[in-house]
Amino acid sequence: MKELLRTNDPTVIAFATALLNGEGIDCFELDVNMSAIQGSLGILPRRLMVRDGDLIAAERAMRDNDIDLGR
Repeated sequence: MKELLRTNDPTVIAFATALLNGEGIDCFELDVNMSAIQGSLGILPRRLMVRDGDLIAAERAMRDNDIDLGR
């Protein structure tokens, strides 16, 4: 798995996930439960991961939709 994007904004994660699903690219969100640990302050970013072989296509989908990869 490779990190596609990192953000504190849960709406970006939701939008990116929907875009990737539409492209047939599987993704996995990391650090989801960290918000409960740090009190939902949005301090710790969430990461969206994709398979190694899907990274280039996933990055292209993010660029085409003006999503900052945050890395």
